[in-house]
Amino acid sequence: MLLGRTSELKYLNNYYDREGSQILVVYGQKHIGKTALVREFIEDKPHCYYLARACSEREQTYQWGRQLVQEGYELEPFPTFHDIFAKISRQSKGKKVLVIDEFQNIVKASEQFMKDLISFVHSQWNRDEIMVILCSSSIGWIENSMITRIGDAAYELSGFLKIRELTFEDIVQRFPNFRIEECVEAYAILGGFPGLWNQFDDRLTIQQNICRNILDVNCFLFEEGERMLTDQLREPGVYNTIMASIAAGSHKLNNLYLHTEFSRAKISVYLKNLIELELVEKVFSYDTAGKENVQKGIYRISHPFVDFYYTYMYPYLSSLQTWSVGEFYNRYIMPDFRKYVSGCFKKVCRQHLTKLNNRNRLPISLDMVGEWIGKAGELDIIAQDEQGQTLIGLCNWEKPTSYEDYENLLSHAKKAKINADYVYMYTAFRFDERLNLEAKIRPNLKLVQISDF
Repeated sequence: MLLGRTSELKYLNNYYDREGSQILVVYGQKHIGKTALVREFIEDKPHCYYLARACSEREQTYQWGRQLVQEGYELEPFPTFHDIFAKISRQSKGKKVLVIDEFQNIVKASEQFMKDLISFVHSQWNRDEIMVILCSSSIGWIENSMITRIGDAAYELSGFLKIRELTFEDIVQRFPNFRIEECVEAYAILGGFPGLWNQFDDRLTIQQNICRNILDVNCFLFEEGERMLTDQLREPGVYNTIMASIAAGSHKLNNLYLHTEFSRAKISVYLKNLIELELVEKVFSYDTAGKENVQKGIYRISHPFVDFYYTYMYPYLSSLQTWSVGEFYNRYIMPDFRKYVSGCFKKVCRQHLTKLNNRNRLPISLDMVGEWIGKAGELDIIAQDEQGQTLIGLCNWEKPTSYEDYENLLSHAKKAKINADYVYMYTAFRFDERLNLEAKIRPNLKLVQISDF
């Protein structure tokens, strides 16, 4: 059973049920679950699937033709795309699905491919309807370069489906043997990427999973964090330097300049590329009147596993090669792992608040949910409705939550020039007695423990 992709499957099936032929583009980051989604969709339908290689046009048609021959087709060793499509069209009667995974590898090497594909979809020799699904993990190329590259063929595209990360609720379903706290820790490491979830075993502890399935030099994930950059970007030395700097705490452009000694212009260009790949994000404070106290946008590594790699593995690669995984974990990960996970806990709490909002279980109907990053403090959660009523929140993962935390939260709100109508406080531990008493007399103060999720 495919987890958490009900709306995506519905989208694909709606197109499949339409009259006529279609060409859809399905894209998203590596490990996001594109192939699993497509595999679920085509399971009960006549189909042909091909994974495109990064190679020349001649090698591409050779490999594709070779695959089709193995599947029972008769083809010459080096067929044209026209030959391949003609054979596929005769595969079976009725509507069929053609999936071309990582299709950008073909488009980048061949000007003829899209022309032949369009001809295939609309030609007389294609007697039946066909649904073509073009898949890609190259987000930046799809969103910024594809239309220019394929030219007029872009007018023949029926739709785009961007596959996004799964939620914390999904990871809880995926790992039923994990405690809720362990699910947060797994989410902090693996994010909403089901392709990465498959590398974890909920019969083991989080520590055991990290040691066996990430830190072990022979496991799949050991180099995957860096591969996610090097597979898509040139000049890995520059990108590694920038990513390592962000992971080490350089979140502002000037800090990155001082750390790397690259020019600010150069850093900006490379950051733009990383943002396009959704590996880095520029975070801005929720817009309030307290602009004199707000920090300008800061940069964060947005991909959880990439962040984990550059935080805990990249700086200590020599030790990873010579130490036991247990020694490495105890020395470099265990001391501040809880602090590291706290960033993800904020994300989880915002998702929980959004879920409550979607179910009309909040005192106001939220229009936007964000955060406020101040020079002398932060608001983990800030949200407003269309009338301007405001909800603020604290997400405390590292320690029990006290009345003093409540006072500090209100102080930060004052600096942001926010009049908080409602206050939500989340904790992974407990609330002190004074704060519990305060919540009983203040109906606008809501205390939420992680066990309430």
